Amino acid sequence: MASFWPLFVVMFLSFLSRGFLASGMADRQERDQLALLEVKAKMVDPMGVLSSWNDTAPFCEWHGILCSHKHRRVTMLDLRSSGLSGVLSPHVGNLSFLREINLQNNSFSSAIPSEVSNLKRLRVLYLQNNSFTGQIPSNLSHCLGMVDINLGRNRLVGNFPSEIGSLSNLRGLRLHANNFVGNLPHSYSNLSSLEHFNVDMNNLEGRIPHIFGKLKNLKFLNVAANHLNGPIPRSIFNSTSLMVLEMTMNQLEGTLPTDIGITLPNIVAIGLSLNMFIGSIPKSFSNASNIAQISIGGNYFAGDVPSLSTATRLRWLNVGENQLGSRKPDDLRFICSLTNSTILEKLGIDGNNFGGNIPECIGNLSSTLIEIGLSDNKISGMLPASVGNLVSLKLLLAWGNSLQGNIPSSIGLLKNLNALHLHRNSFSGEIPSSLGNLEMLVRLYLAENNLHGSIPATLGNCKDLFVLDLSWNSLGGLIPPGIVGLSSLSIVLDLSRNNLSGPLPSEVGSLINLNEHDLSGNRLSGVIPTTIGSCSNLLGLYLEDNFFEGNIPSSLESLRGLEDLNLSSNRLSGRVPEFLQFLNLTNLGLSNNDFEVLCLQEECSEIPPLFRSLGIRSSAADCLNITYWRAVQKFQESQDCPA
Repeated sequence: MASFWPLFVVMFLSFLSRGFLASGMADRQERDQLALLEVKAKMVDPMGVLSSWNDTAPFCEWHGILCSHKHRRVTMLDLRSSGLSGVLSPHVGNLSFLREINLQNNSFSSAIPSEVSNLKRLRVLYLQNNSFTGQIPSNLSHCLGMVDINLGRNRLVGNFPSEIGSLSNLRGLRLHANNFVGNLPHSYSNLSSLEHFNVDMNNLEGRIPHIFGKLKNLKFLNVAANHLNGPIPRSIFNSTSLMVLEMTMNQLEGTLPTDIGITLPNIVAIGLSLNMFIGSIPKSFSNASNIAQISIGGNYFAGDVPSLSTATRLRWLNVGENQLGSRKPDDLRFICSLTNSTILEKLGIDGNNFGGNIPECIGNLSSTLIEIGLSDNKISGMLPASVGNLVSLKLLLAWGNSLQGNIPSSIGLLKNLNALHLHRNSFSGEIPSSLGNLEMLVRLYLAENNLHGSIPATLGNCKDLFVLDLSWNSLGGLIPPGIVGLSSLSIVLDLSRNNLSGPLPSEVGSLINLNEHDLSGNRLSGVIPTTIGSCSNLLGLYLEDNFFEGNIPSSLESLRGLEDLNLSSNRLSGRVPEFLQFLNLTNLGLSNNDFEVLCLQEECSEIPPLFRSLGIRSSAADCLNITYWRAVQKFQESQDCPA
């Protein structure tokens, strides 16, 4: 019997202990529930995603909530892409077991509550793509277990807290697309686990600290679109773990190390465009066997582009807008080395000093190539017919060179082509009818060449065209009705400064989306078709320097958005219609026609109110042929009609 009491006491104390533990656990669970309800109270929920947050179900079953199995405490708050707005309540700091907060892709505003620092177990904080304001709470450094922070694409301001440098477990720090200022903190050298650092699209200034070269695990470094200056520290080029180096759009300067492709053996993408780098392009890029993207356009690199024959994984090469090339016949020989890059997608060499001919091997480039930029160089010779082999091509840009000969009909094989820019060259011959096969074409620029012959009617098959510019050539014949019947044309239809003749087809009324229509400087005749009044989106209509006759059609009255109208130097007659005063015209050209009774004398009653109220620039030549230029604030009063 004596031994019974100690056993009873032990059992009784154990029972009490379990009771106290259960009671304490219930209290903490209740605290979690109350905290979640406070968090909900500060949120605006138009989609009703928080409708389950009530007493009808345990909070561990609420939408977006994950609890631990043992303690039934909240460990994850995941409300990403839920259409929520409002404020993140400070009560979130009471969820003491919370390991992950994911509120990305919502519309939360106001500041990030400093109470987040109470979450000692927090490892992941994802608040990107919201409208959070204010500064980053410096006491986030209290969350020593933090592994990943993403605050990108918000409206945060101020300096980067140097205290974050104490988060030695941090692997990802993304603070891009905010309004941060100041310098990159040197304290971040303590982020020994950091793999991903992204601060692009801010207002940072000063130099890039050499400490980033000491982060042995760093794989992704993006400081693009800031105001950083000076050279890139050599230590960064010795970061053997680095895979992505993105520093586009700064004021960085200096040269690139000749051994860059050796000291960065794992580099996949390097972006240094729109800076102030000088010198030559290192030949060692070919040694980087994993290199997929080289983007160094918009600098002052000079000399030759080295062979990249061993860069077999290259997808994107942009060396445009530099000082490369020397106008020599072999400037473009490096293109043939790219035939080994069997997954190449983009090639940009525009805006340099490349001379010589485009090599025939361009047709042997990757079948996955979607963009070629050759524009604004000194390239001569013909455009090789082999370009028709590039069946995935969407953009072919070769304007502003000295290319000559015929436009190869093989371009008609590029069924995926969206944009063809061959303007400002010396192409001759006729426009190949095969261009009508390019049913996905959106922009076609052939202006300022020596093209002749007729406009091929097959261009009417290009039903997705937004822009068609054939101006400043020697094209003749009639305008195909199918061309002016392309309702897809919405930006520009420019056939000016050619030798086109005959009437303007009545199908012009199909251009209901067009902003600018220029037919000036041709030999078009007949009346202006009344159907042109259906072009309700026209901002500019230029028909000057032709042989149009008859009256100004009354249907122009419906063009309420028209700003520029030039009908000068034709054979138009009749009276100037008074409805012109109700249009939104900024410029109106009517001179050198045969309009009736347009004397400017005070007793002349035939002057339309438009001209009487706003004034006319008159001269002896204009007494019977008016040119009117409307000025927003300066009106000239005519005095009398010259004899």
